[in-house]
Amino acid sequence: MTDWEGPLGEAYERAQEYLITLPERPVGPRATAAELYDALGGALPEQSTDPQEVIAHLAKGVEEGLLPSGSGRFFGFVFGGATPAALAADWLTTVWDQNAGLYAASPAAAVVEEVAARWLVELFGLPAHTSVGFVTGAQMANFTGLAAARHAVLQSRGWDVERDGLIGAPPIRVLAGAERHDTVDRALRFLGLGTSCIEPIEVDGQGRMRADALAAALQDNESTIVCAQVGNVNTGAIDPIGEICEAAHKAGAWVHVDAAFGLWAAVSPTLQPHLHGIEKADSWATDAHKWLNVPYDSGLVLCAQPQAHRAAMSVRASYLIHDENGERDSLEFNPEFSRRARGFAVYAAIRALGREGIAEIVDRCHAMARRFADTLEAHGVAVLNDVVLNQVLVRFGDDDELTRRVVSEVQQEGTCWMSGTTWHGKAAMRISVSNWTTNEDDVDKSVAAILRCLAREGL
Repeated sequence: MTDWEGPLGEAYERAQEYLITLPERPVGPRATAAELYDALGGALPEQSTDPQEVIAHLAKGVEEGLLPSGSGRFFGFVFGGATPAALAADWLTTVWDQNAGLYAASPAAAVVEEVAARWLVELFGLPAHTSVGFVTGAQMANFTGLAAARHAVLQSRGWDVERDGLIGAPPIRVLAGAERHDTVDRALRFLGLGTSCIEPIEVDGQGRMRADALAAALQDNESTIVCAQVGNVNTGAIDPIGEICEAAHKAGAWVHVDAAFGLWAAVSPTLQPHLHGIEKADSWATDAHKWLNVPYDSGLVLCAQPQAHRAAMSVRASYLIHDENGERDSLEFNPEFSRRARGFAVYAAIRALGREGIAEIVDRCHAMARRFADTLEAHGVAVLNDVVLNQVLVRFGDDDELTRRVVSEVQQEGTCWMSGTTWHGKAAMRISVSNWTTNEDDVDKSVAAILRCLAREGL
């Protein structure tokens, strides 16, 4: 008999301990790389080891090297946490071990993903026929959306890129904001278009693409993709999507929207007006492991032109079993073949929270970001951005070196964790409020820690 109880019981106890103590844990790793290698390394094992002992050894060895990004006082990058329903569903996803590439390989995974996909389209207010792919993150969501765009704009010029490749193809112009996220550039590299095809469009002081500058750059009868942004990675700024779509479509261009975290603002009645016209785009990229707070990894690509989406991703092989009744084969919408059944966690998160619960998380994170900005500003700290979503940029003493020292000091102190950035040539602390548990107490403790660290630096 296989002993499941030993290793799984050990894992459960370690998980419970971690989650229960998460609110009180220092928010930051406490071990050096050398210490982690000492605890976890060694020679290749020649003999077997009891599985329960392996789990206990692993958990103890990584303990001080974990970054508690699920904490309500973790404000680095744009990381979410994991809600109880999403985490539990993710555990079952591992236990069930389904390959979600084909309906035939897991009817349950296919149906759950299709249900979750319909819910997502409705939550975001997108056209009902929008197709959805479950990918690793916004990088692959941007890749997939831009692959669909590449197909469509070349097809309109009579070119089959899936069959004939790019050699000899009509050139593609990509018009993207000057403060676009690097995943757009990287996706274009993966797609064989290269970054030289990008023509940066001027942005305003918050990083929003200027619709008038885009309109001036657009030309009819060209293969053009416009990359808009909902949620600048530094400021949270939102491009004027409605104006961008109107101008782009008039010129026959495809509009792809990088909305890694910002698309979730569409669920909030308060913030949704900032996304006016979002439903007019052709494709969208976002993450569920950000504001929906499901475990990593969980990205989403959505496409208002399903035929282009499928044409860019579809595959056929004699040994594959494609359902004759038209059931959903997810590899038609993803760059992956075999993959984890990510839809279970997304389904559980949406079902547990409902529209109102998701909106409450988004609104609370926005309110906590405003609380950060208002409180720090009241203490003389410079806030560099308009807080439209969940991002707050602050700078100390108008001094690059001081700002970097405060960021490092805060990370080492352990009350909270923020990351640094450079914006408009100046160093800044970037505060991102994305966790479903963050509350006023978390913000107030974190502000106090920032001010203590600033005082230690002599300001």
